[in-house]
Formats: sequence, C-alpha cells, structure tokens
Amino acid sequence: MVQLKLSNISVPVESSRNVKNFVCKQFRIRTEDLNGFRIVRQSVDARKKNRVQYNFQVEVTLPDKYRSLIGSPGVAEPTPAPDLTYPKWTHDLQPVVVGFGPAGMFAALYLARCGARPVVIERGERIEDRQQSVQRFLQTKVLNPESNVQFGEGGAGTFSDGKLNTNVNSEYNQFILNEFHAHGAPEEVTYQQNPHVGTDYLSKVVKNIRTEIETLGGEFHFSTLFDRFEKNGERLMAHCQNGKTFTTRHLLIGLGHSARDTIRMLHANGLLMEAKGFSIGVRMEHLQRDINRMQYGPSANLLPPASYKGVVHLQNRGVYTFCMCPGGTVMASASEKGTIVTNGMSEHKRDKANANSALLVSVTPEDFLQGSVLDGLDYQAKYEQLAFRMAGDGRAPGNLVGEFLKGQIAERHRKVVPSYPHGLYYGDFSRCLPDYAVHALREALPLLDRKLPGIANVDTVLTGVETRSSSPVRILRNDDRMSSVSGIYPIGEGAGYAGGIMSAAIDGLKTAIQITLAK
Repeated sequence: MVQLKLSNISVPVESSRNVKNFVCKQFRIRTEDLNGFRIVRQSVDARKKNRVQYNFQVEVTLPDKYRSLIGSPGVAEPTPAPDLTYPKWTHDLQPVVVGFGPAGMFAALYLARCGARPVVIERGERIEDRQQSVQRFLQTKVLNPESNVQFGEGGAGTFSDGKLNTNVNSEYNQFILNEFHAHGAPEEVTYQQNPHVGTDYLSKVVKNIRTEIETLGGEFHFSTLFDRFEKNGERLMAHCQNGKTFTTRHLLIGLGHSARDTIRMLHANGLLMEAKGFSIGVRMEHLQRDINRMQYGPSANLLPPASYKGVVHLQNRGVYTFCMCPGGTVMASASEKGTIVTNGMSEHKRDKANANSALLVSVTPEDFLQGSVLDGLDYQAKYEQLAFRMAGDGRAPGNLVGEFLKGQIAERHRKVVPSYPHGLYYGDFSRCLPDYAVHALREALPLLDRKLPGIANVDTVLTGVETRSSSPVRILRNDDRMSSVSGIYPIGEGAGYAGGIMSAAIDGLKTAIQITLAK
C-alpha cells in the first residue's frame, strides 16, 4: 500500500458530501481501491459569489500500483508529523502550574505524560461549578470575582467561540488540534481552515484533559488563589490565600490577562516586566443572515455561518475586527465588581440570530504610561469602570452605527436585537472610551464598509466596552523561558506571549518541553 497526499481539490458546495467521488474522478482512482481516506484541510473559496466552492486536501491509502501518481500535479507523499516524545521526569520535586487555561492545560498535560505528576493551582472553580457561577451572573448580575467568564478551569477561552486558528506557524499546531479532538471536540477541528470548538464542547474537552492528568498522577486545587512566593535556595514556595503551600523547582505561571492582582504581586516581588500595546473598542452585532449573504452571495443557505475579518490603517492608529463570533452572543465578561467588559461567545452550531465581533483601536504604551509598567492595567480598568457608571445597574453602553457616525444617540435598537444579557444603556461612547478611540472608530467604519459592504449598516448595534483582547504587560523571560526569578516560567496570554487558545496552548507546551529536557 502507498499513502498519498492529494491537494487542489475543488468541490461545488452543493456536492460537498461527495468528496470521495470528486477525488477519485480528479486523480483517476477507482473507488473500490480506496483503503483509507482522511480529510486534512478544508476551506471555503467565496471569491466568486456565483461559484462558491470548498477546497480540500486529503490523504488516501491505495494499492502500490498508484505509486506512479507521486509527482503529478497535486500529488505528493504525506509529510510525517513531528514525533512528540515524553522523556521521563527526572527532577526531585513536582512542577507547579498556576492557572488552568490553555497554556496551563497543555503544559500540565505534557508534564503528566512525562510522569511529573504536576500540581495545578486554579483560583476559579472546576468547570461544572464555574458554569453555575457564570449562569448566576448572567441571570442575576451577581458576580463571583474568583470564578467567572475570565477565571476558572479552562480559562477565558472556555466562554468564547473556541477558535483554534492562529497566526503562529508552529510544528505543534496539529498536535494541539488532535488533542482537542481526542478529548471530545468534533473531528472537523483537525482539518478546517478556521476551526472552532464552541463553548458547549470546550467545557467537555477541558474536563477530559483534567481527568487524564489526574489519572497520570497530577493533582488539582481549585478555588485556590496563588498570592505570593518565596525563594529558598533553588526551591520555590508557592503560597496560596487559603493557606496551602507547594514546594517546587519549576513554577509555571499561566495567568489570564485579567489576573491583575497576581500580576501586581509578581511585579512587587521582583519579576521584570515591560508595558506592551493592546486594544480598546466595542462589540458590533449584525444579523447572521446578512453576514452570510455578504460573504457567500446566492450560496449562503448551503454553507455554515459566515465570518469576516477586516482592518483599516489610519494615519496614527490601526482599527480592526477581532474574535468574530458567527451565530453567537455578546457576553458580560467582567471579573471585577463595578465594571463592564464585553466579549463574544458562540456554541459549536453557531445557530443564534446575530453575528458579533470586536471592533478595536490599537493602544500603544505612549497612550497610558505615566511611570509604571503596570499603568496599562489601570488604563483598562478606568474605562471598564466608566462604562459601568453610565447606567450603574449592569447595563452596557450601547448605540447604533447610524447615530454613532452622526454624533447622535439612538433611542433603542431597530433591525438587530442586542444579545448582551444585562441589556443596553444607549449613550455617548466618549463617556467610556478615550477620545482618540471614538474618533478612530468613526473614521474607520465607513472605510471598513467599502471592504465588507454592510458592516457599517445604520442598524448595526455597538456595545461597549471591549478592553481585554490582550495583556497590557509582558513578563520578561530568557531563552530558557525563565523569568528574572530563577525557577519561575511565565507562559501564555496573561504573561504576554500569546493571543488566543492555540498560541497559548503552544506556549505552555513548549515551556513544559523545555523544562523537562533541562538538566
């Protein structure tokens, strides 16, 4: 038998269920000779709205007589996946992982498979209890500051769209996707061009990864806030607010970007950091069916919910869409009382009426630095608090694009019903966003509409504020991935080394590999 990778397979959307037939016809393969068939890449080509197609890449197993196809257009031998090994953990103490978001999850999973029996400390609740805390907040506005959309098992990404695409070109990308599938995500996440899990599947995946780590000897401490550390020679003592203490030589800090208190503690205790840029803006909502028509044309009813991506380069700022959630909702994502924070979320089916996306304006350190590398934390919090004060009852600031562009305030929604769970207070965004951000949004929306016709429709709902797209600080580390305090390894999004589930997972994995191999 011979294995072949077959590329450049275009299939009309109405015939996408017959991929095998198209493959056999294109490469002159007898269907009865197919001994193995696996889709390795699938994307939608909607450049021609009157002829939208799926593009596929597949791997097939065939009798040896087909070996002669190698070298023909679109035919090659598959590239072997990198072999990820699990060397035996040889250090005398268990590693300690703070935070069980994507970075902490994949660091702990790798360490567990190496026999390290990692200790995981998570300030929030296990996923089953965390879901109840989140639902209570959405229904009653009563926030649990320690377990919410930002904090808890799975990290902030658990209550998002669960996007698994990334701009990081890593040899570990496919490994991460395969692990998501192995722990409960649908198989298509392993081959779609823009894979997503959805919050409903993510909760299952997170629990299954935890179960494997426990089976391999790892231990978990939920509702356990890591609040200080001390050095004792080469050993580190990780102290927690509930009185628990853990001794280790390897302390992996996998904070989310919302763990402001822990970031401040680390800075006060000597970890070197630098300020970094982030973004600020609003969530915009459209009817999903309008986005489908915009992207797919007449084929809209035959394809999954459409997404979009856009960027506008102004004279001094970049304005861009971020974390677009087809068929989703705008989430109340605060982690501190008296604040409004928005984010997007969708389930795997993406079957809600609205599409939503952040529309963000770039923020540079020059915008907020006043003397401390932590000033960005205060800058974010300032606008989150201002947003809350506008209504004072949990409603988020809102407006419609038509009125916003004219400097006016809408009285209520029109075509699009806002999905923010606590309702909107229609008001002036200049009361909860910096002036430069308001001006940049007004300038960018008409320009963005030229690229994505309909994005700036007058009925588009704007909900504020979105401030947590990335961390405003970076915890410095050396080539060994160690911070300025020996034995402490900052990982993931909160440490400033990732921007989403995939890049955070890869960063945690690479750090775990590094410390396992180190002598």
